[in-house]
Amino acid sequence: MSDWTEKLPQAARDYVAGRRLDEVECIISDIAGVARGKAMPASKFAKQSSFFLPNSIYLQTITGEWAENPVGNFTEPDMVLVPDFSTATAAPWTADWTLQIIHDAQDQAGNPVPYAPRNVLRRVVELYAAEGWAPIVAPEMEFFLVARNTDPNQPIIPPMGRSGRRAAAKQAYSMSAVDEYGKVIDDIYDFAELQGFEIDGILQEGGAGQIEINLNHGDPIKLADEIFYFKRLIREAAMRHDCFATFMAKPIEGEPGSAMHIHHSVVDSVTGKNIFADAEGGETPAFMHFIAGMQNHLPAVIALLAPYVNSYRRYVPDFAAPINLEWGRDNRTTGLRVPISGPEARRLENRLAGMDCNPYLGIAASLACGYLGLKDGKMPPRPECVGDAYMSADELPTNLGDALDTMAESAPMREVLGPDFCAVYEAVKRNEYKEFLQVISPWEREHLLLNV
Repeated sequence: MSDWTEKLPQAARDYVAGRRLDEVECIISDIAGVARGKAMPASKFAKQSSFFLPNSIYLQTITGEWAENPVGNFTEPDMVLVPDFSTATAAPWTADWTLQIIHDAQDQAGNPVPYAPRNVLRRVVELYAAEGWAPIVAPEMEFFLVARNTDPNQPIIPPMGRSGRRAAAKQAYSMSAVDEYGKVIDDIYDFAELQGFEIDGILQEGGAGQIEINLNHGDPIKLADEIFYFKRLIREAAMRHDCFATFMAKPIEGEPGSAMHIHHSVVDSVTGKNIFADAEGGETPAFMHFIAGMQNHLPAVIALLAPYVNSYRRYVPDFAAPINLEWGRDNRTTGLRVPISGPEARRLENRLAGMDCNPYLGIAASLACGYLGLKDGKMPPRPECVGDAYMSADELPTNLGDALDTMAESAPMREVLGPDFCAVYEAVKRNEYKEFLQVISPWEREHLLLNV
């Protein structure tokens, strides 16, 4: 076993044990959360300590176009990619023996590239650490299995189940509904086990072919890495069984959208005690300040939690998406929910993020809101909502353009996330929004062509 393989996590070691490793995929997340990088023979990887990619990958839109560089010239200098061996994991769907390794992006002087999503999340986690805090998160991932869609002009429809019927909606928590596509679920479990990931639970959600996977709580960067990997893993499992997995916020008309709910707690870095609970188990002022930070600053990060024009189709009343800044105990109609738990597990669930967000940026944005509330330490949250909050007054941006404007106007959030990152993100997203506005939809052709 060579030196670098000795740094691998146990699951990766087990995967390659007794086998000849063929290939290593050196990957990073771009702004959208797409895996970018390069693959190389394992023998070549063993001889190199770093690799190179142009920094322009962070200026690429989801359509493959390029935004203007707002923080420098468009000369495409190379970044240095440094492997984080703790992230090494199998790629069990490949034909040969392959490992994936997430890399950190540095400039040529060794500084973190400020608009690399993993670095943005690390920046926020380090702000907590400087105060003696360690944030803990537990994400929930919702997604749809859908029939193969090779023509973008055709609507997305549910997949065919083992019964020969298409997956049905309004079957939340139904075990028989999950069994309809059990082979896909089996492969998800198998891939996750080979990659060393622990799934806390899988359940049927309310949409046709909509599934939720819950992950155990832990370190924000580690959990973001896992979601980054899980998206690829789930897509590969679906493709094996003649369907697609999609993380679009709203893929099917008339169906609920897919969220990435994020549970937050914060522990004292020295004692390991949850700062949201006092010695008697009661709620602390810090807990209230964290909630207040969410309420005050979430509008400024909706562009990160809902990053595409499609994202705002999820924010529709009466479709199980809480589009408000209310908070409540065990109240799923509020955007901010305090789940039932013991004092040691007291946490706040942010229910606003869509599953289409980049996991590094979605978690960073949510943590940034709570951090600003903790740092302020004065502002209390508004009174708890004890009724139905679904019909609360609109307080959030309702389209990507407004969300980007709100983000641009928030000096505190730009400081926490990093001004260079915010500038690059805004440039990419405004480019995407401009492209979308040039597309004429079927609705417009149907209702406006002959009627106006």
